Amino acid sequence: MTEAAIAASHEVMAVYADPSPSFSLKSDATPVTEADTRAEAAILSMLRKWFPDIPVVAEEEVASGKSPAAVDRFFLVDPLDGTKEFISRNGEFTVNIALIDNGVPVAGVVCAPALGEIFVGQGSQAWRGELVEGEIRNLRPIRTRPAPPRLVAVGSRSHGTEGTTDWLKRFDVDRFVSKGSSLKFCLVATGEADIYPRLGRTMEWDTAAGDAVLRAAGGIVTDMEGKPFRYNKRGQASDLDFANGHFVAYGDPRLCGIAAAGME
Repeated sequence: MTEAAIAASHEVMAVYADPSPSFSLKSDATPVTEADTRAEAAILSMLRKWFPDIPVVAEEEVASGKSPAAVDRFFLVDPLDGTKEFISRNGEFTVNIALIDNGVPVAGVVCAPALGEIFVGQGSQAWRGELVEGEIRNLRPIRTRPAPPRLVAVGSRSHGTEGTTDWLKRFDVDRFVSKGSSLKFCLVATGEADIYPRLGRTMEWDTAAGDAVLRAAGGIVTDMEGKPFRYNKRGQASDLDFANGHFVAYGDPRLCGIAAAGME
């Protein structure tokens, strides 16, 4: 998975070298660039060669109507998370690959090629490394931190909502950090932030890899009622397959209890 993410990152940066990359809009009005398609092709080629028995659910393939039959174990791929950040050239975009098993993200890779960073999580271990010329260097373990008296909250740079500000009033928030793509999960995983509420629509490929890294680092992700956040959501009456509801990512799982108390 890590090698596939690095290969995709190479494709992304080749397009990023163009100071004015072209893009088009998909049917849901979200942008797609040549980087999305080239990165996804690289990932699919490698995963299907190495893991022929594990299906892959990939964003651009799903957008074109291609989705494998439902199984318990599969890969979720977002070849370029944060396309708006890619287009605006702020560097806060990522390549995301996750392995889902019975609705749970059990392994994930988040690669931020423009920032030269990579985050990996599997089981109960997570790491952060530097990405230099296609190689991982200075790989070191990461863990979430115990919640301090005053929290650092992180939220979307491109998709913030007024409801997020209102929801956070149940906590003593020292400051709010805006960040693009799955890097929000990674800030919580490294202990640089404590909480990430998302009261807007996302898709499973947007969140699975960052979710896997955070869980491996000691955090949790729940829905707004405090229930475990699940994947492989198909046949939803209210939305498309793989569409997420609102969620909260916590570095310190004890914060979930405070959030629940604030709902009473």
